[in-house]
Amino acid sequence: MSITSTHAYRFPIPAVLNLSIALSTYALAIACLWLVSAAINVWSVVLGILLFSYLGNTIFSLLHESVHGVFHPNPRINYVFGCMSAVFFPTSFSFHRVCHLGHHRRNRSDVELFDYYTDPGKKFVAYYRLYCLLSGFYWLSIPVGCLLLLLASPFFHSAFFRNKVVHVMGLKPMVEDLVQADPGLLRREIGFTLLFQCLLIWSLDLTLTGWLLCYVAFALNWCALQYADHAWSVRDVKEGSWNLKIHPVVRWIFLNYHFHLVHHRHPKVPWLYLPRLVDPNDPQPSFWSIYWRLWKGPRLTSEPAPVQPDAELMDQVK
Repeated sequence: MSITSTHAYRFPIPAVLNLSIALSTYALAIACLWLVSAAINVWSVVLGILLFSYLGNTIFSLLHESVHGVFHPNPRINYVFGCMSAVFFPTSFSFHRVCHLGHHRRNRSDVELFDYYTDPGKKFVAYYRLYCLLSGFYWLSIPVGCLLLLLASPFFHSAFFRNKVVHVMGLKPMVEDLVQADPGLLRREIGFTLLFQCLLIWSLDLTLTGWLLCYVAFALNWCALQYADHAWSVRDVKEGSWNLKIHPVVRWIFLNYHFHLVHHRHPKVPWLYLPRLVDPNDPQPSFWSIYWRLWKGPRLTSEPAPVQPDAELMDQVK
């Protein structure tokens, strides 16, 4: 099935629904941060941490929609809410956009391979990268990268940082893309995110412990899906992902993000319609089967790297 611009009528952006979900999840996420910091009792802390870890993924999915320009048909509103959703990660909208669109170009390539390794001499590095991802440190690299770009831009742009520091984490291609982006725009957005987070902490009297607990839980939850939707799939830029089976409630909280193969095939289709495009003939492994398999570690592969994506796909992810 080919998705072109003429299909905008078949898959209209659910703008009102997106705005409603965004505003409500922003408010609930803030309430969770306050609840955990207030520490009324153990159960309120546990509830707040758990809810925040899932609400953060709803907000991230909305950020993902904004990155692809399908959160709202008005580009300005799409951008504003993209920036607001990025605040809760926390990251910059343009920072994430550069990284994510780069992912669509490099999916299942050697530089974005966490489940396999191609060089037996780099087995340790492969294990290090995978377990950093599964344990939440992959999430941490994003806000840390934003802070480095804001506060230590010369270091972020240096050859030492690009070739030595981030290379071992497999993040060099993303950093190479970021150094080509508009530095002023990135710094303004990162500054906005930092200011918003500081105002949130000050105005609600959030504790460092409460804030960290919420974000550690979110990091683990977010990182769990970020490679389960690709691991052990075919090494193909477009086809290298899964439509994962998961409980319907969880799938809706993540705004159908588990239907990731459909998204890679049709990146301009809004989240609401992804279930319609699932091919019943495609394998649909369960999320948990892939996730627990990842903890066993990466495997050596001789499967060749994917070819460059076609022009039609690149037009869809610009």
